[in-house]
Amino acid sequence: MTFQATVLTLYPEMFPGQLGISLAGRALAEGAWSLEAVQIRDFATDKHRSVDDTPAGGGAGMVMRPDVLARAIDHAAQEGDQRPRIFMSPRGRPLTQARVRKLAAGPGVIILCGRFEGVDQRVIEGRSLEEISVGDYILSGGEPAALVLLDAVVRLLPGVMGNESSGIEESFEDGLLEHPHYTRPQVFEGREIPQVLLSGDHRKIAEWRREQAERLTRERRPDLWEAFEAGEKK
Repeated sequence: MTFQATVLTLYPEMFPGQLGISLAGRALAEGAWSLEAVQIRDFATDKHRSVDDTPAGGGAGMVMRPDVLARAIDHAAQEGDQRPRIFMSPRGRPLTQARVRKLAAGPGVIILCGRFEGVDQRVIEGRSLEEISVGDYILSGGEPAALVLLDAVVRLLPGVMGNESSGIEESFEDGLLEHPHYTRPQVFEGREIPQVLLSGDHRKIAEWRREQAERLTRERRPDLWEAFEAGEKK
């Protein structure tokens, strides 16, 4: 079954963007997955194609209307559509590699890209939208975040990566950051490739890589290290 991605956006011209090149672009051209960018304004009913209004209770900015968004979502998710409905939001749960793998194993995804000050809470609740964040920062809209999510998912689809093991031995796959990498030349600006990687001893190489992964995780991501240690003790 082809992985089907539908993105609801005010800027459909932003897609496929980076997803139209390299491995993801080739897979898209070959039909390994599909992408539809839907213009939210097409579901507005007034002559100005309005999609937003002033926030209830006052305040700066505008809020995306629930009725317009509901029509767009209902158009994308026909009866029986089992794809998860995701709203890219800085207040959502952080995107993790585990969630990416689960999405990649499914039929596809429907992604709502917000703009302005936000989206009316009633459509989030009424259409069972899962809020996902790609980081603790604010973007101009959900489109860049949607591209990040789809990039992470598409590369895991069967046949997209040339070497399937490339998707296994990476940061976050086992709860740790990835070990350092080296290649020729053996000496670069006075820095040498660690001798263990040239030894041919696969057991020692695996041990070195694991030690380096643990060291980097302890130093750079104490939050991940704490979670990893807790998991190891179970």
